[in-house]
Amino acid sequence: MPRPPSGAPARRPAPYARGPAPRPAPVTRPRPRRPRRPAIFASSSKPRLVIGRLLMIVALVIAGLKLVDIQGLQASALASKAQQQSLTPMIIPAQRGIITDRDGTELAFNVDIRALTAQPRTMRKNWADPSQAASHAGVSYDEHTQQIADEMHRLIGDSLNEQQVLSALRSDVSFVYLDKSVEPSVAAEITKDFPEIGAEARSAREYPDGSVGANIIGMANWRTDPGTTPGVHGVLGLESAMDGQLAGQPGREEANTEQGNDSVVIPNSQRVLQAAVPGEDVQLTIDADVQYEVQQELGQWVKESGAKYGSAVVMDAHTGEVYALADDQTFNPNNPSTITNANAGNIAVSTPYEPGSVNKIVTASAAIGAGLVTPTTVITVPPSFQDGDKVVTDDWSHGTEKFTVTGIFAKSSNIGTDELARMVGPKRYDQMLMKMGLGQKTGIELPGESAGYVPPMSQWSGSTFGNLPIGQGLSMTVLQMAGMYQAIANNGLRVPPRIIKSVTKPDGTVVPTKQPKGVRVLSVQDAEIVRNMFRAVTQKGPFPQDATAPSASVPGYQIAGKTGTAQVIDPKCGCYSHTKNRVTFAGMLSADNPRFVIGIMLEQPNGDVEGGRTAAPLFADIASYLAQRYQLPVSPTPTPEFTLVVP
Repeated sequence: MPRPPSGAPARRPAPYARGPAPRPAPVTRPRPRRPRRPAIFASSSKPRLVIGRLLMIVALVIAGLKLVDIQGLQASALASKAQQQSLTPMIIPAQRGIITDRDGTELAFNVDIRALTAQPRTMRKNWADPSQAASHAGVSYDEHTQQIADEMHRLIGDSLNEQQVLSALRSDVSFVYLDKSVEPSVAAEITKDFPEIGAEARSAREYPDGSVGANIIGMANWRTDPGTTPGVHGVLGLESAMDGQLAGQPGREEANTEQGNDSVVIPNSQRVLQAAVPGEDVQLTIDADVQYEVQQELGQWVKESGAKYGSAVVMDAHTGEVYALADDQTFNPNNPSTITNANAGNIAVSTPYEPGSVNKIVTASAAIGAGLVTPTTVITVPPSFQDGDKVVTDDWSHGTEKFTVTGIFAKSSNIGTDELARMVGPKRYDQMLMKMGLGQKTGIELPGESAGYVPPMSQWSGSTFGNLPIGQGLSMTVLQMAGMYQAIANNGLRVPPRIIKSVTKPDGTVVPTKQPKGVRVLSVQDAEIVRNMFRAVTQKGPFPQDATAPSASVPGYQIAGKTGTAQVIDPKCGCYSHTKNRVTFAGMLSADNPRFVIGIMLEQPNGDVEGGRTAAPLFADIASYLAQRYQLPVSPTPTPEFTLVVP
């Protein structure tokens, strides 16, 4: 059909008579091409899925077989092994605090040691195992244990009992200690050569000065008693009394143990749960050099005098600090075999005794303090004194004489002392006893302190008031005796003694011991009068102006003090012995400028020996040493001469 001319409208085709209009031809669009895959993915993914599933099946089969093996075939063996290894809670011992003297010299400290252990039953079983035979090279178990014992003896020395080690190794027990105190380096060498030998870490207490201060310090050792935390614990002295502070707080850990024995730890299995807290360090008031010197001097005088035992105390005249506290009977804490019932205590604080005339300072203080007399007051002293049902006499015969009050004490007149006590009266005298601290514990930080004994006034008999002023019918310790003289040396203020200077906490904080509250015994003026009056005790002059203890004098220093010679009770008759005495001396260095107070007691020296011939010269020896060690200034003037007996 010809196309219509341009611009002319197109003609509609003529309609059909019947049926729908014909559909237009479909339009065909080109399909986009898919990108070509790399060659590696060219194959189908079906084989990969098959392989993955096979691997999973194999893994499940292996796991199932292992489970069957563990629960079935190995169940018995693994159960046995589980019984042999268990998680056990354990204690970590704390590092024990050290003890030092006042200058920091160590008197007690811990050292590391090892306890060698063995499991004989297991060792023998392993040695007999056929699979181990080749490594033994034909050596029998007995020969092997001999090798172990030989090396231990070679490295440890003669302190090791080789036969006991052999017996232990060849015994049929599960666990045994071979030696409980071995140097760590030695233990390491033994366990390196013989891995079946175990080394248990422990501590030991070391006392570098041996017996010096042993009765004060005491002793501590490793203990595993039931109910006690394993570690070093005190058994005597301050080690025991201050164990809670010195021991610290143990820590906690857990570890795997073998053989059902909690003491056999599998190496490297420990896990710390709570760290241990170290113990506190304790500094004493003791001077180790003074303590050593006093012990030496005391021991020598006890030996020379034939005394049963002796005790001595050195105190600071103003603070009450104890510089030395010595018994002649002592021990070496490094060697527990040296400890006996006789030497393990502390006589100076635990053993009271009747003091004798050294107690006369109570009467002197009461009389001067009450203003009843002066040092030069003259007292008529008869040959004897009737006291209830007893007759009081002096140690020497004399007629009726006129003594100064100073002379009564310098010559130690029992009769004159009782005359003064009657002037004082029972009530004031009893009050002075209490002010002096008698019948009461001093409160020193040592265990086993005795309060001594003073009878209450309600129990005084007719003769009691005649006995007490001359040192009979009451008892005191050496420490209490020194305390009376400390009060006079310290201008009338008695300061309770102490032996702990300070405590150092684990964090390094130093806590000084608080100064005890003092007790006013006399006024400053009255204490000076009594102190000066007792200088006459060392006076050496022609009879009758001679005193009881010129042997206590120290060249260059004024000394004030008092002797005591007390009769000992004879158990056979329950009466005072006429042949056995206890001698004492207490004095001040120096009287014009007091720095130290020294108290001494010797029990029953041979013969009828007075304090002026035994305890007094021992005082002089100790005082001379103190004066040199501390470079004490000499007295500006010599001791004046006193009138003791009025012509």
